[in-house]
Amino acid sequence: MITNQWYAILPSKKVKADQIVSVKRLNLDLALFRNSKGEICCVVDQCTHRGAALSIGKVKGDCIQCPFHGLEFDKNGKCTFIPANGKASTADISRYNVKHYPVKELNGIIYLWYGEAEEATGKLPFFYDQIDESYSYSEIEDHWNSHYSRCIENQLDVVHVPIVHYNTIGRGNKTLISGPKVLYENGILQTSANNEVDNGQKQKSPDECVIKDTNLNFIFPNVWLNHISSKIKVLIYFAPVDDENTILYIRFYCKLTKIKTFNSLISFFGKYANKIIERQDKRVVITQKPKASSYKSGEKLLAGDGPIILYRKLRDELKNNQN
Repeated sequence: MITNQWYAILPSKKVKADQIVSVKRLNLDLALFRNSKGEICCVVDQCTHRGAALSIGKVKGDCIQCPFHGLEFDKNGKCTFIPANGKASTADISRYNVKHYPVKELNGIIYLWYGEAEEATGKLPFFYDQIDESYSYSEIEDHWNSHYSRCIENQLDVVHVPIVHYNTIGRGNKTLISGPKVLYENGILQTSANNEVDNGQKQKSPDECVIKDTNLNFIFPNVWLNHISSKIKVLIYFAPVDDENTILYIRFYCKLTKIKTFNSLISFFGKYANKIIERQDKRVVITQKPKASSYKSGEKLLAGDGPIILYRKLRDELKNNQN
């Protein structure tokens, strides 16, 4: 995992008031809850006293209470009360503090800062210039037995489209891969397919190709967007569970009409079309070995793998910069 990054990990709607949600993300067992102000909070799902899971406790005001002996912890993991010590106690109980992780919400997505809390800075990764409140969206999720890097690379892979998706988005037998052109500007990796029917012509180089109106975009560490048109877009955030599992949250955005209700209906059915395509990918990606990709691997990549090569290079640089 790349440290000191904001990871999109869960839809906001999953964490309701007065409830505690247990999730595993980034190899961490976490407990998410909302305080009395509705703010999202995140602590490690283990009490420092006797190791019980905090997620089976309850929310008390601004704190999460351990189900075993009642210790209470605030959004910063600070132990604020130990019932056994009594209300009159003035003892220093800071040694009972639990580790917390900064969390924020944006556009119905919970983001977690994976790194040192005091270094939690910067904008949350999202396509601010491409998606706004004029769109309606519908969301589905799916669990893949794959490292999140493999899942991301699949969505940047233009070579697989006519093979894996031969009867859906890859119809037309466009197996000859020109380019593709790949850009990395303002923190966004962008590319588009330049696939053609193979009639014996030569491949075009990346410099001879262009970024088309339908294009693929990625922001580190784990948010991807398929810009199908100005009115239809598909967004995926790849929530790392551990080194071998990822949950894909897939959103179909739509503003084809001027009526939001109609757009919501189109989005609802659109997400199931996405699911068909996504399941075609999943069938193959979960078989890849090793589970995680790397910049210096034994894979023998093609010219058409340019977006994947750049993704790996940038990811490797980010990982090296954390040391």
